[in-house]
Order: sequence, then C-alpha cells, then structure tokens
Amino acid sequence: MRAGRMRRVDEAMRAVLSDAISTDLKDPRVGFVTVTGVKTSPDLRHARVYVSVLGDDAAREATIDGLRSAHGFLQRRLAAELTLKHTPALTFAYDESVDRGLRISALLDDATPEAGAGE
Repeated sequence: MRAGRMRRVDEAMRAVLSDAISTDLKDPRVGFVTVTGVKTSPDLRHARVYVSVLGDDAAREATIDGLRSAHGFLQRRLAAELTLKHTPALTFAYDESVDRGLRISALLDDATPEAGAGE
C-alpha cells in the first residue's frame, strides 16, 4: 500500500515539474529537458528529480545548474498544485539511463555483423 502511494506521489510531482519546466521556467541555461522520474523519500522531505537533457556535456551542466537555481520556484509550484504534508526539497540529477541504453544499442549493433560473418 505504501509503495503504491509513493509511486503516485512521484508521478504527480514528475507531471507538475515537467509542466513547470517546459512552460514557466525562463532561465536561458535550461535547454530541452525531460523529467524522466522523481524519487521521493518516505517522509516527503526530499525528492531527487532525474532529468534527461538534449545536448553535449556543457549543455547538460548548464541545464542542471539552471534547474538547481530554480529549485525555489519549482518547489513553490509543487506546493501550489499538490496537497502534501511537506513540500520536498528538490535535488536534480542527470538520468544516465538514456546514455546507457544508447551505448548498449551501439554495442549490440557492432556485435551483430560479427556473429553473422562466422556462419
């Protein structure tokens, strides 16, 4: 029961943050961002927001810095739209799962012709 509630809270926070970042955040450092997930602590005091950023390493760092500087604005937006006992303190982290997936795909693509060549 507890895990289901936390999953719903995480998903609601992800939706609110995605909307706020894409429509209301005007920081020029923040590029094309996708909020891929939110992981909230059981006491709702802290939330880690995972984001994927389109661009190179410099764009990724600039975007993460922009999101960190806008955490107060984003927390207020969460407090206004969600009814929670506590509004969690937000920390932002780059979601490396997309990069890992691309790397795995590239490795599989490289391995496939070799497997067919020996037959």
